[in-house]
Formats: sequence, C-alpha cells, structure tokens
Amino acid sequence: MNHIGSTAGFIAIVDDDEPLLEALCSVMKAAGFSTRTFASAEDFLEFGERQDAGCLILDVRLPGMSGIELQRRLSDDNSAVPIIFVTAHGDASLRESLMKAGAAGFMTKPVRSAALLKEVSAALSKSGTE
Repeated sequence: MNHIGSTAGFIAIVDDDEPLLEALCSVMKAAGFSTRTFASAEDFLEFGERQDAGCLILDVRLPGMSGIELQRRLSDDNSAVPIIFVTAHGDASLRESLMKAGAAGFMTKPVRSAALLKEVSAALSKSGTE
C-alpha cells in the first residue's frame, strides 16, 4: 500500500507532544504516506502548502489555538481536508460534537497504529483523495 505520489498530497499532523508527533509521523511514513508535522495550529495555518494536505491528524488540546478552533477556522475557509482528532482528554460528548462539526474521525490516546491507519485510509477514501 504505497500512497506516495497519490493525489492525497501529504498527511498533516498537528500535536504539541513532540515524541507523539514523531511516532505518528513514523507510522504514516512506514505506511507509505508523505507527512508534514506541526507543533501548533498556528504553524499549520502559516504553512504555505496546507491546502495540499490530504488528511489532518489533529490534537484537540494545543497551546494557543486549540484543535477545535482550527477545525472551525478551516470550516470557515471552506477547507475540505478531512480531520481526524486525537486526544488524551476525550469523552462521548466531545466526540459527538466534533463529528457533528464535520470531523472524519476521533481517537483517544494512546493511539494504536493499525487503528489510525484505518481511520486515515477511510478519511482519504471518503474525501476522494486517495
């Protein structure tokens, strides 16, 4: 399953936990995805090629702009990038509200690699970017 060079662009990962960011990046690269990592929502927004992201793996709680605020901002900008939220502080009501707001997925930390890859593949398939 090689996704490099596909129309999916790259997988953007936004998390302020550097070891987790590196681990998620490694999982995605091992599966053949091109990745870009960001330590904050603001870093992602400032990235000039963010519109080329095929999928966004996004932490809910971030310093500065939260993942939820980033989701709203992208929605306001009519971005179609599918978002998979990851959080250590999730519950059913948060999951429900984020999914209603358009999230493609919601996972609690620690994230299992196989489950994350399944979520990313489903998000890419659903958005037609795989």
